[in-house]
Amino acid sequence: MICSVRTMCISGIRGSLVTAEAFISNGMPGFDIVGLPDAAVKEARERVRAAVKSSGMRFPVSHITVNLAPANLKKTGSHFDLPILLAIMAAAGEIRKPAADCAFLGEVALDGSLRSVSGVLPMVLAAKREGIRAVFVPAANAAEATLARGPVVIPIENLRQLADGLNGAVRLPKQPDWVPRQDDTPQPDFKDVLGQENVKRALEVAAAGSHNVLLIGPPGSGKSMLSKRLPSILPDMTWEEALEVTQVYSVLSMLPDGNPLVSHRPFRAPHHTVSNAGLVGGGSNPKPGEISMAHKGVLFLDELPEFRKDSLDLMRQPLEDGKVTISRVAGAVTYPAEFMMVCAMNPCKCGWYGDPSGRCRCSEAAVEAYQSRISGPMLDRIDIVVEVPAVQYEALRTRAQAEPSAAVKERVNAARIIQNRRFEDSGMCNARMGPQEMRRHCQLGQEAEALMKMAFQNLGLTARSYDRILRVARTVADLDGSENIEAQHIAEAIQYRSVRVGNRG
Repeated sequence: MICSVRTMCISGIRGSLVTAEAFISNGMPGFDIVGLPDAAVKEARERVRAAVKSSGMRFPVSHITVNLAPANLKKTGSHFDLPILLAIMAAAGEIRKPAADCAFLGEVALDGSLRSVSGVLPMVLAAKREGIRAVFVPAANAAEATLARGPVVIPIENLRQLADGLNGAVRLPKQPDWVPRQDDTPQPDFKDVLGQENVKRALEVAAAGSHNVLLIGPPGSGKSMLSKRLPSILPDMTWEEALEVTQVYSVLSMLPDGNPLVSHRPFRAPHHTVSNAGLVGGGSNPKPGEISMAHKGVLFLDELPEFRKDSLDLMRQPLEDGKVTISRVAGAVTYPAEFMMVCAMNPCKCGWYGDPSGRCRCSEAAVEAYQSRISGPMLDRIDIVVEVPAVQYEALRTRAQAEPSAAVKERVNAARIIQNRRFEDSGMCNARMGPQEMRRHCQLGQEAEALMKMAFQNLGLTARSYDRILRVARTVADLDGSENIEAQHIAEAIQYRSVRVGNRG
């Protein structure tokens, strides 16, 4: 007898519909799984057999063939356990055949209970696209599954409960939609930072338009402290953005217990020893890297010159495209990587080049060699470069409290609202404007045009630098509530490109 059960699989963070077909025939007892299964799927044979017997059901002593269709799509993960088991037991007549508009996900334990699996949200979103009416998932994943706001979610504790429900002996409950709770966890605040008003302004502009930033200054000047407080002024995420980020963390099984939705913009700070695969993603079974985990948030690279040059250069294309594609022999997967890059570095190896104290003893050649560890094309993709001077004694001793993050965030949110209206709620921000959007929204007056021309000629800017100055100027104008880009907005944007680093002008 043949029986089929619907389930899902994942490629990257996109789910696809899969059918588990079970065929039971006479002959020598055996259990084969075909359809490009990985090792975890093949091991389902032992888990399924033990779980069925532990649940008080009879496992068929026959030749069993399970096909996971379509056969040309690689199947990875332990969530195929449940559909494989149900297809076999329905073919053997032990349970009623599930409806065609239902899908099943879950790993079975040897005692018949269901364990949580990764990637539930993207798979349920795919089920929603395919018109699936109900999705049966482990109880631990049920709240996450409801975020799709599509199929009815049925939480399952164990196989006995599911079998009784399918046979009509009991009524399986539906999972109520998960409601986000107010997060009162305190965050690092800008009010803790004394002085450095010019750097705070640069970070405010960067947050408003999602621009890439490079902070250069001596040790102890507050580069890391300021960067770690950047999330406190970032604009609130929309529901669509939160779902995109949550899908990445769902695939990696990194969602916190009791809170299946990533509601705050992520802040990732990998160490400079991170591998290429750890940074951009990869591996034999490709997984998202740090740049994808920072999607819609911040990727903080402290001590930028200490990162491997090839690792930094791997980020050049994702910085432009907002996504990364990893190709392997078995196929290619694409992960989102629309992040805001914030970097910090010392001006030289000892860290004190250019400081008024004169304590730096590095030669000009040593300084140039240190800064040249960062390639020109990589630096060209940074919109804002700002010097972070050492904090003076008077600033440390002041009793006046600095402006809190909440006040800065209000201005940033107001600027993002302007951008949402401008780009018709497409989710685009100023840093992601293409040539068409720039021609339409970055028109310059005569005075601003003259200032821009002078900067282009005197600073030796590239075409990419020219575009980035226009994008930053557009953000400065948005913070001012100005419809047009004025000369003062261009001047501030040029100021953020006038610091020379390595071989970049």
